Amino acid sequence: MLLRPMMPTDETLEDLGWDDYFGAQLSDEDARDCHPVRVMSVHRGKIAVAGAGARHIVTPYIAGAQPTDDHPTVGDWVLIDTYTGLPVRVLHRKNLFKRRAPGDPRREQMIAANVDTVFLVASCNEDFSVARLERYLVLAHDVGVTPVVVLTKADLAETPETYAAAARAIEPGLRVEIVNGRDPAAVTGLADWCGPGQTVAFLGSSGVGKSTLVNSLRGSDSIATQPIRANDSTGRHTTTVREMHRLAQGGWLLDTPGMRELQLADAATGIAEIFDDFASAAEACRFSDCSHGVEPGCAVQAAIATGELTKVRFERWQKLGAEERAATAKPTKRRSR
Repeated sequence: MLLRPMMPTDETLEDLGWDDYFGAQLSDEDARDCHPVRVMSVHRGKIAVAGAGARHIVTPYIAGAQPTDDHPTVGDWVLIDTYTGLPVRVLHRKNLFKRRAPGDPRREQMIAANVDTVFLVASCNEDFSVARLERYLVLAHDVGVTPVVVLTKADLAETPETYAAAARAIEPGLRVEIVNGRDPAAVTGLADWCGPGQTVAFLGSSGVGKSTLVNSLRGSDSIATQPIRANDSTGRHTTTVREMHRLAQGGWLLDTPGMRELQLADAATGIAEIFDDFASAAEACRFSDCSHGVEPGCAVQAAIATGELTKVRFERWQKLGAEERAATAKPTKRRSR
């Protein structure tokens, strides 16, 4: 049953991001007995959902669903039984962001579903990290979502373009935007990705200014923010729930808790795209199982020796590849036991 009375709105399904991809999943029986809603936020033991003309809160638990089945996360489309008010099933997703759960690599944690663009937010200060941005880019490419790097706190940096150049060097053609998150006029360029029905996810460490940026894009200060630590520019968690926020342009910003620890899971495709120069060089190695260490005829080491590839990126490529292989192998090992 419904946990809270409906709140009327003027939103249509199309306003919420509904399109033919989801409509094609409804049978005649579904259309007769159920209605689709989108998950707007996830809380402990309940989810806030929005449908055509109304918002309400329902249980996230689906009767008969197994642990391996799809369960609602923010951005999902869920069918609700019109008569009982209970969730029936999660519609097939266009995409899903997930990570290895911090502290327990055996579990996966869902982050957001059905995203059109992901803003990878980093700040122009000591907390800026190329390696962390690479991780986020690997995740975005593996999921198949367009990434845009958003560099915040440009007003506090002497040379913000230095940070932008470092970000652009990660991948050819990568879109990088430099903003002062506190100035609504400075973030208007991001509106290109926030049109009617579009969903943008925010990923970034604590303290990089995601909540401040959301406030400026919404023209509101309703989202709490906290100052960073002065000694190392490290942030504190402000966002505690995954939640979708409406923009005046008609799109949706999906805010997520800051993630300093992002464990990759099954991200081989994304790694290959971000480090395509290393993958191409590896194809020319003499041995197909070359570890790119001391083997003779290693094309990767040859390219590093000539300066075509850098040792720093090589080490990050090796680290991410080893992490991905370890994460992929662990479930297999448990099943064999």
